[in-house]
Amino acid sequence: MPANDNDDLAGAGRLIGDRYRLERELGGGAMGTVWAGTDELLRRPVAVKEVKLPPGMPDEEAAELRERALREARAIAVLSHPNVVTLYDVAREDGEPFVVMELVPSQSLAAILGEHGPLDDQQLAVIADGVAAGLEAAHQAGIVHRDVKPGNVLIGDDGRIKVSDFGISRNIAEHTITRTGILLGTPAFIAPEVAAGEGVHASADLWGLGATLFAAAEGRAPYDVGDDPLATVTEVVRGPVPRPTRTGPIGEIITALMVKDPTQRMPLTEVRRRVQRLLPEPGARPFAMLIDPEAPTVRVRTLVPPAPSTPQPKSPTLDVPSAAPLARDPGALPFELKDPPPRRRSPWAVAALAVAAVVLFAAACLGGFTATRVLAGEAVLPPRGTPPSATSPSAQGGNLRMAETADDAKHTAAPRGGRFTVLAPVGEGWQRFHSERTDVANSLVVSYVSPDGRTEIAVQRYGRYFGSGRDLDDYVAALPTVVGAGNQVQLESRTDTGDGLRLVYTTTLNPVVGVVGQPEQRSTAAQLVQRGDDLWVVRVTGPVDHARTNMRLLVQVAPSLDTSS
Repeated sequence: MPANDNDDLAGAGRLIGDRYRLERELGGGAMGTVWAGTDELLRRPVAVKEVKLPPGMPDEEAAELRERALREARAIAVLSHPNVVTLYDVAREDGEPFVVMELVPSQSLAAILGEHGPLDDQQLAVIADGVAAGLEAAHQAGIVHRDVKPGNVLIGDDGRIKVSDFGISRNIAEHTITRTGILLGTPAFIAPEVAAGEGVHASADLWGLGATLFAAAEGRAPYDVGDDPLATVTEVVRGPVPRPTRTGPIGEIITALMVKDPTQRMPLTEVRRRVQRLLPEPGARPFAMLIDPEAPTVRVRTLVPPAPSTPQPKSPTLDVPSAAPLARDPGALPFELKDPPPRRRSPWAVAALAVAAVVLFAAACLGGFTATRVLAGEAVLPPRGTPPSATSPSAQGGNLRMAETADDAKHTAAPRGGRFTVLAPVGEGWQRFHSERTDVANSLVVSYVSPDGRTEIAVQRYGRYFGSGRDLDDYVAALPTVVGAGNQVQLESRTDTGDGLRLVYTTTLNPVVGVVGQPEQRSTAAQLVQRGDDLWVVRVTGPVDHARTNMRLLVQVAPSLDTSS
């Protein structure tokens, strides 16, 4: 496949741990970047997951990301199964971990559903059998995946099914590393007991499998309440379980897996037993017409070129039989694998770099502060006698602590780019959610939700939005779709800010069918900005009686959005 134009700038060609050569970027997300590469020692293709720490990330969060990468490595290191991506190694470069895994020419189930829609019963049976087999192996090893969803199911170009991304998995023998206020998992596919904060057990993966099969059979996620991840989680916990329209064994399996009582869910062995008669004949390729051969994650099945040979001086040959058997235990390696030695710098160079870093940092802080105050329409200097503050008024009363937070908004339609920083709440009890959506276009939403669930600050990226001929008016016209079918939206104001639009609108959320309740009104202040071909939306949503507070928060948060990283 052709290399990405930005590969050289992003790190293609780097040698990790004196062994793994990074070649091209395959994709990434909040955890970092996945590369296609080559193991130069064994001459085989590999996938390398790089943990990327955004500048300015607090030490505690950086340590958690590193530990999360190592946790994934520990989880799959104990697994050896054809339906689980195989771990090869964990290498370190400049102190950062790189997880080296099997490179599977494949596409995710999410990508295939987005392109082709619902699957047939035979294809669903293959997915159910493969994912159930992989999860069985994980559970037998004491590993709970915790994030089973279409994006973590890989369909190989040869028809193999692989379960991937054990990044938030948990060994039942380990303590959790989930920080207070952060819910790990995808709202539309998370098990009700996990969303409610109860203990995580293997039965949570049974729900995830059922929700994944529901999406593959129906062409939509089982739960998705507009653009509100908290409402989605609430519906998972309190709302009725959606029923598939698919009949026969597949419908029965989905219904038996998506049961709110974890003890009543269908076992994985029974799932596999029920799909056996639906499976294709050996050698059949039920996904052959669905896999895109030009997809970057498929066009990795290339032969690793042999190492260049150099002429060797002739020497006497030993009379050794060519078919001599290999020893059962070859013994220790004739060399030692270790971290590369640290580079040494002269003391004068270190001192000069330190001074330059301090000067640049001070200039960046001053420039960023000035730009934020100017764009927000406020004086650069605070009023005399008023001490500087890192707090903002909150909708719940009192002050809200804000800090620059780094995250990633890569998604299926735009797997490159997407890193950003923004001022976000850091108070205890605020929850951060990531959810991929498709309304006016495919997008990724990073939401920060208040402890009482009434206020949401969100950053949404529609990658490549403008490259398809859309404009800001298309987004405004699609607001009823953006807020979710069955809800009403009233546009209160629209202001041209020079670099985009500022919107204020009121949404009336109707109760879900089958649930008794009153409509709820919420007010949203949103800033739409264009960055290249991407549309970025920063919005603050809360009760209608907090509309002025929402706008004050938006005026502070929106100018802080930095997508240049």
